[in-house]
Order: sequence, then C-alpha cells, then structure tokens
Amino acid sequence: MNREFAGKLAQLNLPHDDGILEKFDRYYRFLMQENQVMNLTAITSEPEVYVKHFLDSLSLTKAVELNTQTLLDVGSGAGFPSLPLKIVFPGIKVTIVDSLGKRIRFMEKLLEVLETGSIELVNQRIEDLETKNHFDIVTARAVARMNILVELCLPFVKPGGVFVAMKTYGSDAEIEEAAKAISLLGGKIEKKIDYVLDGDNHHVLIVIRKTRMTDSMYPRSYAKIKKKPL
Repeated sequence: MNREFAGKLAQLNLPHDDGILEKFDRYYRFLMQENQVMNLTAITSEPEVYVKHFLDSLSLTKAVELNTQTLLDVGSGAGFPSLPLKIVFPGIKVTIVDSLGKRIRFMEKLLEVLETGSIELVNQRIEDLETKNHFDIVTARAVARMNILVELCLPFVKPGGVFVAMKTYGSDAEIEEAAKAISLLGGKIEKKIDYVLDGDNHHVLIVIRKTRMTDSMYPRSYAKIKKKPL
C-alpha cells in the first residue's frame, strides 16, 4: 500500500518519504483499532481509507499552497482533512473544532501516536468559537449544505484568507443557494476545482476568498442558521 500511496503523493507533487508513509500507516492502524469501539468511519478497507480519506484530504493542496499558515478544520470527525495535511506539512498551525467530546479524545490519542507536533483541539460548537476573522485557511469536509456551511465557516477567515469547502461533484445548485450569504459575510467565490479520486469519485473544491471583515453577529446559533439560512 505504501508504494502505491507514495506514487499518488508524487502525482500531487507532495513529499512522500518513508517517515511520512510510516505516519499514514500508524494513522490507518489506530483508526481501525478505535473504530471497533466508536463509530469514526464506515470506510474500513485499507485501499479505500487511503484514497477516500487520506488522499482526498490532501487534495486540498489543489486549491492552496501550504507551508506555515493557520488552518481551522470545522467538524473534523476522525481528523480529516487537517491531520493528513499536518503530516505532510508539519509547519502549518492547525486548530480542530468538533462538538463531540469522544472525537476530540480520539484525536488527542491519535496525535500521540502520530507525533505530529502541536495541534489545538477545541471541543465546542463552531458558532461559539471566539477567534473570528483570524485564520488564513478554514476548511470543512461534507459538513452541511453550502448556505449553512458558509455562515459556520467564513466568519473565521481573516481578510485575504480563504474558505475551502470540500464537496461532491454537482454542487452548483448549492453554490447559487449560498450566493447571498457569501456576499453578506464578506466573501467572493474565487474558483471551483473539480477532481477525481480513484477513477469515478468526483469531487469539487469551492474556494471563497475573504474580501472584508465579517460582522461580529455571525455566525448565529446553528438552530437559527438552519431555520433561516442567509
């Protein structure tokens, strides 16, 4: 598996030395161990985890260059996409926000296994996070529809930074639905990047550039966002 994955990393022009590959092997084994006692992922076969979780996470590099930026991962679940990115780009400063304590505890143990260096883990709802207009990059992977996701994420991007939504292919209707929210919150769609995983899994990265500060009243509570999206 390592040799095949190294080839896929090379295709993305990403580092793929033995140390990196060994950390992904540790990640997979620990994920499978913990998945037996808590529901972390329905994808369990090694080839699928490597492609649909690890490689998909690293596909974020199609949208942004990473070196020492601050990155906020909203609703990370089992650490995707931020932890695979941290393995390959150890200089990035990662903050993960998740409302479920059991997932935060899983990631605390995972970080010890991976020895990735400092990552901030925050166990709270994203709308309660205080560091607004702060991060270079904010990302979320399959969390909610765009008109909801934009309000949950864009307020935390600093002006000049980007929010990258990782969605499945065919999200044009969602993007149109979210156009008002994107503008109101100080963003502008910069580009959409279509990509394919493993032959037939079509995905898209929606890159929204933050052009101005977001008003401090956003994001509203999730109940309000869901009841009446912007």
